[in-house]
Amino acid sequence: MMASQFVIDVTETTFEYEVVDFSKNKPVLVDFWAPWCKPCKTLGPLLEKIVNQANGSLRLAKVNIDQNPNLAMQFGVRSIPTVKVFIDGRIANEFVGVLPENQIRAFLVKLQPPSPIELELSRARSMLLSHNWQQAETALRAILKKDPESPDAMLELAKALLAQDQPVEAMQVLNQIAAARLISIVERLRPYAKTLIDFHAELLPNDSDLDAIFYNSVRLASKAKFPMALDGLLDLLRQDKHYRAKTAQEVILGILEIMGEEDPDTRAYRAELASVLF
Repeated sequence: MMASQFVIDVTETTFEYEVVDFSKNKPVLVDFWAPWCKPCKTLGPLLEKIVNQANGSLRLAKVNIDQNPNLAMQFGVRSIPTVKVFIDGRIANEFVGVLPENQIRAFLVKLQPPSPIELELSRARSMLLSHNWQQAETALRAILKKDPESPDAMLELAKALLAQDQPVEAMQVLNQIAAARLISIVERLRPYAKTLIDFHAELLPNDSDLDAIFYNSVRLASKAKFPMALDGLLDLLRQDKHYRAKTAQEVILGILEIMGEEDPDTRAYRAELASVLF
């Protein structure tokens, strides 16, 4: 096993400084191992590879339990290999045995502090959840100035624009999102954006009482009066589950996407929609 500037051997004498103190700046993975342990010979090089590729965002400290039995006893190591992660001087997480590389990487991703962009995006999402649409829009545009290709920021901006009745720009933003993991959400927002565009162009159908309910619901939604709009759309679906090729259903799903899954009203309306349709 080859040492590097990111991989070190630690002892009972150096552990406090090299692991506990160092972890107050960066996460430290502590690999408890022994020369006679065959699984250790598999895990050790894998951890070294991953930590070296992290290029300084992590440190790997290796503890030979044969030479440092007191450390193994102190940290309750009963089986090897055991990996314990120290953050801010304390054990933050651990695993025992050999994990596949993809699982180790997923394990480590959870330890990394969020980037400044991720923190800004999280704050913008909180603004959306609080229905501070304009503030969220401002914050998201600032994020996109720093990272113009951020699909997450684009998606949240599209939601903020739709909530403020700006469907044309929202549709333009949606059309720029290519991230596969977000496509299903994008496709739930498109019908609502198109409906708002048609509403402003006076292209919505107006041939029946159900059309009148749909029109009024869209009008309320355009003013971000979402609960009232959803009540009208659900009433429409109770009379015709397949109204205009499921257009009402699609609009409901788009509005719920804008409201967000953490909004308690979203869960209630999803349940009501399910009861109406099924």
